[in-house]
Amino acid sequence: MSTEHDGADALMTAITGEPLPPGAREDAAFLAEHRAAEADLAVLREQLGLIGHALAEPPPAAPAPEPARSVRPSPRPRRRAFSLALGGLAVAAAASVMAGMGWLMSGGGTGAADSSSLDAGSSAEKQSDAGGVAFGSARYLACSRLVAEGEATAVERLPGTTTLRITLSLTRVYLPEVPEVPEEDAKGNKPDEEQVFVVDENVVPGIRAGDPVLVGVPRGADQPDFWAVGERQIALERAMVTASLPEARELTCG
Repeated sequence: MSTEHDGADALMTAITGEPLPPGAREDAAFLAEHRAAEADLAVLREQLGLIGHALAEPPPAAPAPEPARSVRPSPRPRRRAFSLALGGLAVAAAASVMAGMGWLMSGGGTGAADSSSLDAGSSAEKQSDAGGVAFGSARYLACSRLVAEGEATAVERLPGTTTLRITLSLTRVYLPEVPEVPEEDAKGNKPDEEQVFVVDENVVPGIRAGDPVLVGVPRGADQPDFWAVGERQIALERAMVTASLPEARELTCG
């Protein structure tokens, strides 16, 4: 688990760039983890810069065609070698970034990893709708009927299948945004506190009863097209959702 100080998470504070909470500079453990996370992020930014630079380089100009009588070898192999080298640089840099990000998300080597996020959350598909809209973006939220956090209270495998029946007890609903109304007033359109979804086990491998879960369900759909399992996975997506909600309120789905 990442070190916390007065409710502030050292890793998330470094990722979001928020100022340190009052008194954090006197918390040696919190300050050490925050500095380590900042260093890791600096390395990741440098690697991303290498990828961007490599991909932005224009290909070399095509050489003029040789006369038919020429016996000199074609320069094509050299151009292909250059392209392969360029591609190799980009792939190597991308691999380095992904490895670093995976290490950072698993706790940066500073503490024990969240078993839920490793077993299920780290492999939960970051799916998007057919239009390729990223989960948590304003466009995604504008076209969602339910975005909520909850706890998996029951996980049952349907006999003879790889299908799971997952029961969630909702704890925090982002969408639909329900106005404050008396409990007896049904016009609030508040979603049921318990939701049941049926999905293939490959969508949420390793999920167990008691795991925290974040789901997104598009309009017109019965099942989520996005799952995040484990607090570390959820924390990153939560930041995106809360930041995008104000813009989503101004959009219409279309």
